[in-house]
Amino acid sequence: MNRHLALLALCQGLFLTNNVTFIAINGLVGLALAPVGWMATLPVTGYVVGGALSAPLVARVQARWGRRRSFQLGLLVAMLTAAWCAWAIWRQDFWSLLAATVVAGFYNANAQLYRFAGPELVAPQKKEMAISLVLGGGIIGAFAGPNLASATRDWLAVPFAGAYLALIGVAALALVALSFIEFPPHQAPAPGAAPGRSVRELAQQPAFVVAILAGALGYGVMNLLMAATPIAMAQCQHPFSAAALVLEWHVLGMFVPGFFTGHLIKRWGAVPVMAAGVVLNAACVALALSGVAVMDFLWALLVLGVGWNFLFTGATTLFTTTYRPEEKNRAQGAMDTVMFSVMAVTSFSSGALITTQGWTWLNLGSLLPIAAVGAALTWLAWRGNQGVP
Repeated sequence: MNRHLALLALCQGLFLTNNVTFIAINGLVGLALAPVGWMATLPVTGYVVGGALSAPLVARVQARWGRRRSFQLGLLVAMLTAAWCAWAIWRQDFWSLLAATVVAGFYNANAQLYRFAGPELVAPQKKEMAISLVLGGGIIGAFAGPNLASATRDWLAVPFAGAYLALIGVAALALVALSFIEFPPHQAPAPGAAPGRSVRELAQQPAFVVAILAGALGYGVMNLLMAATPIAMAQCQHPFSAAALVLEWHVLGMFVPGFFTGHLIKRWGAVPVMAAGVVLNAACVALALSGVAVMDFLWALLVLGVGWNFLFTGATTLFTTTYRPEEKNRAQGAMDTVMFSVMAVTSFSSGALITTQGWTWLNLGSLLPIAAVGAALTWLAWRGNQGVP
């Protein structure tokens, strides 16, 4: 850990503060404003769809202007859209809220690349730990996100409008922290320079495909269950404070392992750690189906968070072995485009399933992508090909 990596981890934590607050309130705000119930999680979906649409643009911005300027632009968008969300909810305008969350996806796509910027701040042999530690910075969001949502819920006459305004300050703090990080000097591609392999050529590597599949589906399952949890708990007559507590423990499960997942990957390899993540995802479903008390939700979401960490950190580490430096923006953009697309589907499905089919069928349906990731990892382990730079 050095000063620059620590500041980047702080930025990750502030990013997760934004995301956890969004997850905690967007579904409930959507449920209050949506014309019909199944549209409740559309604001959550909009944030993810915006990320999917922005990922190719962010890749081009980073290739042209570098990490720092791209990250700064993302934070400015975060501040603007937080104010827009507050204005939309004040006017009780569902469609304006949805538009704001789509634009906010540009910040989402930017900040998702913090995990790839981390290894650039350390020696090459420390990249696993750098990825893990940057993701570990999200532990800040575990405490700040749910508590910020609870503390600011009634700041203004309209519930949750104050929470959106508080996110402006969160983004401003990240902007200050980012200004002290010294990223490696950026050089825009020279005219006529070799562009490296295309995405199609990169996808001929089994590890490239499996890393994207595992990262996207692992994030998708987590998003499917996390986005539905506040609504499911409200349906079970649990207070908002209980949902905030469950989300807090969920995010702790997501990011506390960041302090040791890198060491596990260094010792055992990315694929075995990812396989452990698959097992934990399956365990989450079993716990979720065991009951609907607050502690049932808490334990299920905690295990889901740890499973996500193992899958996502392992997938990111595996992915970094499949491209050369001149191909990084293209490759990373491709991974995040797929990831956000899967998350968009799961965000929409989350609202539709929880309001029409219920918590049980939502969890049973998540077993399909979990099984697909397990099959992909088995295939990669059988091939013995874990990526060649």
